[in-house]
Amino acid sequence: MLSHTSWYVHPLRVRYQETDQMGVVFHGNYVTWFEIGRTEWIRNAGYTYKEIEGQGLLLPVVDLQCRYILPARYDDTVIVCTRISACTPVRVTFESQVRRISDMNFQAREIAGNEQLPGELLVEGGTKHVWVNAAWQPARLNKVMPELYNLLLTK
Repeated sequence: MLSHTSWYVHPLRVRYQETDQMGVVFHGNYVTWFEIGRTEWIRNAGYTYKEIEGQGLLLPVVDLQCRYILPARYDDTVIVCTRISACTPVRVTFESQVRRISDMNFQAREIAGNEQLPGELLVEGGTKHVWVNAAWQPARLNKVMPELYNLLLTK
């Protein structure tokens, strides 16, 4: 099992449509934010999902964990923190946190493991994925895109 220490942190502003009648972010939106975090993590690493899919690889979610601690509310600035916590040639696991921050001008960036994540923890969890080909058969990332696999191991 591989454990990485650096996070990629991406800011979001809570939109009105993401809240429910109680004035808090609807719980399902955090899953979408986890996906945004993964997409931006990959983009920051120098790839896009479009490029990866162009190589015939898909990355479906096979497990989701989400623990709600505190609610986000309309117009809050939150950051989605994402890192890889495990990686094999066939599977990858992303760890995620959503945190409320007061800095409205926060810029997306990497944060080293020895640096404390900013803000107040709202939600934590993550997703597990399996690399598959277009026929939804397991695919070995180290065979199809070895450069991406090596990056995932070292990022």
